[in-house]
Amino acid sequence: MAIIKRILNIDLPEGQSAFLWGPRKTGKSTYLKSKFPDSLYYDFLKTDLFIDFSKAPSLLREQLQAKNKSVLKHPIILDEVQKVPQILDEVHWLIENQNLGFILCGSSARKLKRGQANLLGGRAWRYEMFPFVTVEIENINLLRTLNHGLIPAHYLQKNHIKSLKAYVKDYLKEEVFQEGLTRNIPAFSRFFDAMGYSHGQLTNYSNIARECGVDSKTVKEYYQILIDTLLGTMVEPFKRRQNRQIITKSSKFYLFDVGVSGILTNRRLYEEKGEAFGQAFEHFIFMQLAAHRSYTDLDYPINFWRTKTGFEVDFVLGRGEVAIEVKGSNRVDLRDLKGLHQFSTEYSPRRTIVVCNEPTKRIHNKITIFPWKEFLYDLWEGKIIK
Repeated sequence: MAIIKRILNIDLPEGQSAFLWGPRKTGKSTYLKSKFPDSLYYDFLKTDLFIDFSKAPSLLREQLQAKNKSVLKHPIILDEVQKVPQILDEVHWLIENQNLGFILCGSSARKLKRGQANLLGGRAWRYEMFPFVTVEIENINLLRTLNHGLIPAHYLQKNHIKSLKAYVKDYLKEEVFQEGLTRNIPAFSRFFDAMGYSHGQLTNYSNIARECGVDSKTVKEYYQILIDTLLGTMVEPFKRRQNRQIITKSSKFYLFDVGVSGILTNRRLYEEKGEAFGQAFEHFIFMQLAAHRSYTDLDYPINFWRTKTGFEVDFVLGRGEVAIEVKGSNRVDLRDLKGLHQFSTEYSPRRTIVVCNEPTKRIHNKITIFPWKEFLYDLWEGKIIK
């Protein structure tokens, strides 16, 4: 399988520690082994290692104190650290008393937080690994991206459907159950399936609760599990000032990968048009925005805007500096611009943009209409938001 260089850059001063979070199979372990080849590496997916350190976390301190100082100049990597939460007390002691640096890698901090594990009190920087982004892939193919998703193994595989099905069944659901994040397994399974069909739309907790046979409060908790395990993001409505015409209560939920959302809804895309293509295309653009704000450390808010009268803008970046409408069509017409015009009238954004499938960039009444590849190139070049 091809090895693709990732854009994430973990650059630590000597003695500095970091957390690296991200869903399984996004490439965290591969990245760390490549980026830090001289580091000591503890993988708690190995059963014997997991058992030994669970019984006696002090083994870490004892083993490291026996190592040569030249080896300890490199950050020590603890992979799947959430499986052995008590080891973080030893890590804390070693940071404070031995000035050692660690990279603590895992798929979720939720179990650590719920178990009141030691999260090092700000002593570790935080990084997150996302699925592939466009600048990491040469000659990216849009239909392949929307069908396969951008989890590295799935994007690169030919038989992606079997892999995606196994990923959803064996990891996304079973991981939640195994970690004890919910006790009502049948209800969570029904929720997971129902959530897929409301993905990227206004979230109606009551409707989903009826389908799952639980109350709305439980559905909100289920969404929070997905957010805490980095499997999705809740996008809130934009409001710089209160306006009765703006829907402010309902949010939108996006899964972390477009291929995963497709497998949940049995979506197969054969051409670049239609409602299903448009929804997947919007999700793909959101994935790139979410990764960009994290990898660049800009951490700008991503919201959406919608009024009771039907005006809508898919994504509003920052405090309203950039408004983006995503259209899967290869020809944007005037009715596609109404939401952006209305938003501009009310908030005067620095830039208004349509991301679409048109072949050539153009400007209409101060709205820049971008071919998607050119938009994403400018995004990663720092030309869209800074």
